[in-house]
Amino acid sequence: MNKIKFICIVAFFTLSFTASAQKTGYISLDQVVSLMPEVRKIDSLLQKYQSDSLNPQFTYMVSEYNRKDSTVNGKDSLKTPASARALVRQEMEGLAYQIQNWQQIVQNAMQNKQSALLEPVYRRAMTALRAASKENGYTYVYNKEALLVAPEGDDLLTLVAKKLNVKVPATAAVPKK
Repeated sequence: MNKIKFICIVAFFTLSFTASAQKTGYISLDQVVSLMPEVRKIDSLLQKYQSDSLNPQFTYMVSEYNRKDSTVNGKDSLKTPASARALVRQEMEGLAYQIQNWQQIVQNAMQNKQSALLEPVYRRAMTALRAASKENGYTYVYNKEALLVAPEGDDLLTLVAKKLNVKVPATAAVPKK
């Protein structure tokens, strides 16, 4: 019985020692990324993508739909063979579907483009986070949005921003105790 108590006490102190030796922190990676200068460039690239690629594509689809509509329903539509008119009507249905759902199509295209452009930025932020947490002895780093309560001193925003050579605005800065 004494051996069991002794083993339990040793295990308790061992676990207590290991748990206290681990340093944890938290960060909002989205906040870090929003501070990076590359994000402003990405915003302008996305606007350019929409105006130079997506908007002309929509204009082309509408004009193509109108052209096909005049082919099928215009004055000279009877000159077109019935099989060709049926084929054009089928193409018009596809165009009409795309036009009706254009906002969803644009939203998906913009999200895909944004993800592709932000991927290297997030990778750079994660690399800086890993380096800063390792240099400062943090064993675990949690996503800030997942925590309901956390001490202010364990926010790694300033450490990661320093690693990335990015200035943290005073409103986002974490007060030190």
